[in-house]
Amino acid sequence: MTQPAAPFLPAPTGAASPEHGPRRRVLVVADHVHPFVYREGFPQGLPGVDLVLAAGDLPGSYLEFLASKLPVPVVYVHGNHENEYVVENDVRVPPRGVVPAHGRVVEVAGLRIAGWGGVPRYRAGGKGQYGVREARWGLGRLAWQARRGVDVLLTHAPPEGPHAGSDYAHRGCAEISRFMSRRHPHLVVHGHIHEYEGKKLDYTDEASGARVVNAYGYQVLEVPVGAGRSR
Repeated sequence: MTQPAAPFLPAPTGAASPEHGPRRRVLVVADHVHPFVYREGFPQGLPGVDLVLAAGDLPGSYLEFLASKLPVPVVYVHGNHENEYVVENDVRVPPRGVVPAHGRVVEVAGLRIAGWGGVPRYRAGGKGQYGVREARWGLGRLAWQARRGVDVLLTHAPPEGPHAGSDYAHRGCAEISRFMSRRHPHLVVHGHIHEYEGKKLDYTDEASGARVVNAYGYQVLEVPVGAGRSR
């Protein structure tokens, strides 16, 4: 059966980004091992990309598959199911050949990317979850690292707003929204919400000007280089 071509979504008209200048084409993935991606013939049918951003809850084997199939960096944050690890000699280890971004700013393919994995705590003892104080401290520290600006904020949880789920486990994170207002990334890529409440369309956050994208499955986006550093 013929696989569908990857959806290609250019930057929306009117977005706060330079009209001219270099851009990067980015494959974003989250939450679902998509059959278009996880197949022998991949990346046939995929437009050429410069970077992969993985927004959490993807098996480590899938991240390593992407790194082996595409000659570009794969940057990821963890989700809340702790499945990013791979097993070697009966020991769980982080995936190989990919770039962890949680709690730091990385510069890859000419883009500055801030990463924050996990989700706001919704049950005691849950892995990949954080409390209010941890989020305030961690994202505050990340904002300090991002004081020269960032192009992309890569998270697992959504910010507050249209992509936040109506249930407690999938609520938006206030500290992510605070980071956006402080550092004005051009693009926010998140996961976690799947399509439980229907497909969530990309939107522009009024407070920060950021384009917010739910990476569930996969998409291909264009990101202007330096757009998040010129505001």
